[in-house]
Amino acid sequence: MIRLIRGFEELALELVRSGHIVGGTHPYIGQEAVAVGVCAALRPGDQITSTHRGHGHVLAKGVPPRLLLAELAGRVTGSNRGRGGSMHAADLRLGILGANGIVGAGVPIAAGAAWAAKQARADRVVAAFFGDGALNQGVLLETLNLAAIWKLPLLFVCENNGYATTLPAAAAVAGSAVARACGFGVAAFEVDGMDVEAVRGAASAAAGRARAGRGPVFLECRTYRFEGHHTVERRFRLAYRTAEEIAAWRARDPLESAAAALADAEAERAAIDAQVAAQLDDAREFALGSATPDPSGACDFLYASGLRPRAGALP
Repeated sequence: MIRLIRGFEELALELVRSGHIVGGTHPYIGQEAVAVGVCAALRPGDQITSTHRGHGHVLAKGVPPRLLLAELAGRVTGSNRGRGGSMHAADLRLGILGANGIVGAGVPIAAGAAWAAKQARADRVVAAFFGDGALNQGVLLETLNLAAIWKLPLLFVCENNGYATTLPAAAAVAGSAVARACGFGVAAFEVDGMDVEAVRGAASAAAGRARAGRGPVFLECRTYRFEGHHTVERRFRLAYRTAEEIAAWRARDPLESAAAALADAEAERAAIDAQVAAQLDDAREFALGSATPDPSGACDFLYASGLRPRAGALP
């Protein structure tokens, strides 16, 4: 899955440069161990909310690459009929409640889903992904408070890649992410976000705790994005990170670490590479061969329809 996400993101970058993906993307390259580790710890019925940098989360939770790539390319065959694009992919059947272009905005949505699961006595947990840039958002702090009070089966997954766009986290966040969560009485742990097994272990323990009714858990996954915040960054040639810093993090590439852990590294890696290449070739052909939406239906699906009120909700 790490290899699939890496290849998918590299293909997406190629299609941004060729103009097939309009508007650009927020590459997840370098952070794959977080999405893969957390989603590997979840059950099929569990749910997630994602971020503007959400392709890895969506793929790790089960959306086929061909459907996600078609979505990025704005095609009718996409996971959301080409209407969500890079930052708003969702699939309710797979428990993906949506990526979100607003910083931290997926967290309270996840809390609502966790509250619904608790009310229904469903054996389900919800994981909310967000970046270090969300640590100063009031909506995150409010949700930490409610989740702790209500003992929600909620995993707060902070992907701390060190920068909120170009602003270093050290210059923007007083104290630490873990300490903030602890201030609300939420169990909180720091995890090596470049180590997929470390992430999976921590997420498994956190999910087990939440599923058992012991309340929310906060995981700060220390990770790093190898590419810019957004693909447009290359055009502006922003220089807020040193080459030495990027190289130091690249030396801890989660893809290389995972490959090195294979029993028969060379043979297994070749087999995985071939499998992923076939999936991505299929995704490219499917996405670029699909139709674009008809402009006359631009307002379709804009409003909810066919909703049934919950018993007791309305007089």
